[in-house]
Amino acid sequence: MNDRSLRGKVAVAGVGETTYYRHSQAPEPEFMLCLKAILAACGDAGIDPRDIDGFASYSDDRNTPMALSAALGTHDLRFANMQWGGGGGGVAGALANASAAIVSGLADCVVVYRALAQGQFGRFGQGAQFPAVPGEYALALSYGPMAPAQFFAPKVTRFMHEHDVGQGALRAIAMTSYHHAQANPRAVMYGKPLTEEKYDESRWIAEPFHLYDCCMENDGAAAIILVSAERARDLKQTPTFILGAAMGAAPRASGSPTTIFATPDYPSSYFKPVAKRLYAMAQVGPQDVDVVQCYENFTGGVLMSLVEHGFFEPEEAMDFLRLENLIAPTGKLPLNTSGGNLAECYMHGLGLQIEAVRQVRGQSTSQVPDVNISLAVGGPMSPPVSTILYGSEASL
Repeated sequence: MNDRSLRGKVAVAGVGETTYYRHSQAPEPEFMLCLKAILAACGDAGIDPRDIDGFASYSDDRNTPMALSAALGTHDLRFANMQWGGGGGGVAGALANASAAIVSGLADCVVVYRALAQGQFGRFGQGAQFPAVPGEYALALSYGPMAPAQFFAPKVTRFMHEHDVGQGALRAIAMTSYHHAQANPRAVMYGKPLTEEKYDESRWIAEPFHLYDCCMENDGAAAIILVSAERARDLKQTPTFILGAAMGAAPRASGSPTTIFATPDYPSSYFKPVAKRLYAMAQVGPQDVDVVQCYENFTGGVLMSLVEHGFFEPEEAMDFLRLENLIAPTGKLPLNTSGGNLAECYMHGLGLQIEAVRQVRGQSTSQVPDVNISLAVGGPMSPPVSTILYGSEASL
């Protein structure tokens, strides 16, 4: 089985981002944003953009490999892949697919990318706008659920009820992201701190989610370039290695607004079997993780994801999820150190993957000391979900 592992065989060569904007505020088309992020990642890696021979994305990214390949002038297109699934559930899966392509010899230099320009193509967070109701919504819309917060709020409410978790746990997650964003000039919420009072007084979106429990809506683009571990050691940046990656879901898991309620393990982020496979491939456990970047579509998904990745038991959430335990550099488990989807940018989670790499490199604006293992969790509650572990040379 060791021969079938990604562990230590692939590394991040470069990362790149555009400026991040509030939704509909980007001054350039989505395709141009995507190209800029890829070029920035190439510059970070010291790689000629024409040497990219693979493209991988997720969440139905509109920027096709053929168009990107032509615009970049690549020498040879050898691999093109789109990870199945909605939202950011597939972000780590796209990186796993790119890594698998390199290990198998299908490609040598693969870029994972995501771009959004909601002014061009419409907002993700608004209620459904359908000229005719499609099948999966027909039994849901008449009862009110129209937007993602409304689909996921009952799952989190059930989890909090079953395990006696209070609102303070969700508040701590939100305040952690905003705390770290104040050190990050790239963050859309830089210079806009969040207090307990501001959180508590904000309007309900769908209970238990206040306004600040919900991810932002943004424009921009991000990219990560992967190569073989051997090649990465000769490039510009100190390599960050893929230790393990996993994707999938529990049996009968669903993100559909109609079938989600029939899921046997309803109050779940769907990482229970996925996290086990991640740790087995990486040959580490939760006790070895130095820092976590966990996708916040909503804070409740972070709560369940941290439990299902083994950092604490559900009944321990109120004791563990305190601001002092979650902030860099001194927290017990530093979390979302760039500001994450709540306060840096909602780029369907790819910014969180970049931050996980920066922590291993020692380049974060809220750096955790001596990071050797960095976890980046894809979008919870949107199966198939995915998760990934990055490591330094010392972790191999």
